[in-house]
Amino acid sequence: MIASRREILSHSAKVASLMLAAGLLPLSAQAAGPAAGKGAFDAKSLADLVKALGYSAPVESKDVSITAPDIAENGAVVPLGASTTLAGVKQIMLLVEKNPTVLAALFNLTPDIESALSTRVKMGQSSNVYAVAVTQDNKVFFALKEVKVTLGGCGG
Repeated sequence: MIASRREILSHSAKVASLMLAAGLLPLSAQAAGPAAGKGAFDAKSLADLVKALGYSAPVESKDVSITAPDIAENGAVVPLGASTTLAGVKQIMLLVEKNPTVLAALFNLTPDIESALSTRVKMGQSSNVYAVAVTQDNKVFFALKEVKVTLGGCGG
């Protein structure tokens, strides 16, 4: 027998309620979580950020790659991606140097997750963008790319 959409939604809600009551689902999601303290959002550079998070000095690496457009015509939705071939990566961060808050995205990884991700960020102006990978032993590696933002396709 094929169930109606209404029946499926009702059943799914009941299952989710039971899982929540049993402690199998979180009550709420946390933006950035405890790994990114208040200092992380106050940081104005890559060096300030890794210091606020308690990591070692960052080192540029060919094992970390960043995917970003050379020119972003709309600074409100700039597609960025980061990946790494490093083993034991526990975090990947995306930073936009000239944004008011340098930390644009922070992803906590487990060994079961592929170390590649993509998202969209807002950029107010042309800037250097960093993809940063943090290993289990708190070593920090990064890749850098300049992204030019044109507002309406006529800026520079």
